[in-house]
Amino acid sequence: MSSLPIPRHHERLLIVDFGSQVTQLIARRLRELNVYCEIHPYQNFTPAFLEDFAPKAVILSGGPASVIDDGSPRPPEAIFDLGVPILGICYGQQVMMQMLGGKVERGHGTAEFGRAYVTPAADRIDLLNGWFLDAREQVWMSHGDHVSAIAPGFEVYGTSPNAPFAITADLERNFYAVQFHPEVHHTPNGRTLYENFVRLAGFSGDWTMGAYREEAIRKIRDQVGDKKVICALSGGVDSSVAAVLIHEAIGAQLTCVFVDHGLLRQNEATEVVTMFRDHYNLPLIHADESELFLSRLDGVSDPETKRKIIGGLFIDVFQKYADGIDGAEYLAQGTLYPDVIESVSFSGGPSVTIKSHHNVGGLPEKMGLKLVEPLRELFKDEVRALGHELGLPASFIGRHPFPGPGLAIRCPGEITREKLEILRKADAVYIDQIRRHGLYDEIWQAFVAILPVRTVGVMGDGRTYDYACALRAVTSVDGMTADYYPFSHEFLGETATRIINEVQGINRVTYDITSKPPGTIEWE
Repeated sequence: MSSLPIPRHHERLLIVDFGSQVTQLIARRLRELNVYCEIHPYQNFTPAFLEDFAPKAVILSGGPASVIDDGSPRPPEAIFDLGVPILGICYGQQVMMQMLGGKVERGHGTAEFGRAYVTPAADRIDLLNGWFLDAREQVWMSHGDHVSAIAPGFEVYGTSPNAPFAITADLERNFYAVQFHPEVHHTPNGRTLYENFVRLAGFSGDWTMGAYREEAIRKIRDQVGDKKVICALSGGVDSSVAAVLIHEAIGAQLTCVFVDHGLLRQNEATEVVTMFRDHYNLPLIHADESELFLSRLDGVSDPETKRKIIGGLFIDVFQKYADGIDGAEYLAQGTLYPDVIESVSFSGGPSVTIKSHHNVGGLPEKMGLKLVEPLRELFKDEVRALGHELGLPASFIGRHPFPGPGLAIRCPGEITREKLEILRKADAVYIDQIRRHGLYDEIWQAFVAILPVRTVGVMGDGRTYDYACALRAVTSVDGMTADYYPFSHEFLGETATRIINEVQGINRVTYDITSKPPGTIEWE
């Protein structure tokens, strides 16, 4: 279970997690409706927790298990005695039926995976306001078992070819259950169903970034008191929003350390220092240690070795500068709610380390510092909204993600100062092209990689022997999956021409159209 402080000033919705890969999407949809919610693994509930959390409604997530199997996940019986509306989704529907007196079976011909269509029953209910305007609704199914008998008190309000109980409800107890996943974009009208559910539960939609900003400032002041805080400022969105928020709360008690490892994009170090030191008047140490990093990377070509060298040096450099700040007792991190969720295993076993490089590694323990994490209740889109609330420029808040190891992993093979300079210039031209064509906000991440090969080319009347580079651009909703961006041939031709003409050292440009999971989006 996460250790998030429960916001006392907000109505709260509890999401019981049974291990679905898309449980986070439920929370995102609810947050979009200005409803505060938290995800907690099913087995971690105690009567004391339920009393303390005091949910206004409960959602039971999907999951990979079968309710028929011995030892399958179950919510506590007390959930159904809270007297609040409950919505069961997929596995959540099946576990509701099984626990409340219905029946779930597995069998041939009743499984559904993928797109399906639900048709309404004769009676309509408020949960389905805005549904079935075109006689049927497209939904996304993912179930092997099926409900064969609904629990006493429930009625059927929607069916699909392989799910005769696709939508059921016990109106007297405000219990609702659907066999499909309303949270995924393959259920186009799913947001409306969630909107109806939170309205039926009486939520007023009091979760706003303006309110969060005020509460976060109060929490930071209460936690820190008159002590000093150090923040590892990378120039990325998360650490930047955290730094500005903390600075608004405690002013000069905060000192930021910006470690410049020499692997940043063109003019990036200058932009970060100018913005935070000059514009925000934020105490900032510019730790320019580019020579140290580049000398240690000299001759190294293995990507994982590069990452380890950069990560280890970062900790050493950060600690050197932080040790010069007398009286610091806290370390600020830009931890987000997905980081918190990913660190918790719904099965109760050890969780997989998804982001081994997250923020500043083991620095808090190594330096004996306590953590300040003012963003750990937020999703990425909420962080961006908070950044707008704090007055950060829209162009900065909307920047594409940039990896901690920087250009090191966009420079396969050995890293040299020459290759880094070529890469910076080519990347600047590419991003400028994307902005000129109005495509920047359509793309989740775009960059140039310089390839570890030289190619023969002819430019004018001369023969060249220069590097090739690859352009990459991907689209993503939330970073969980990614696909390549379909540039026009005209755009690619124009961009390749500009790079070859304007960047000395490159004579060939390719475009990478592979689709990759987010862990390998960065390139190496």
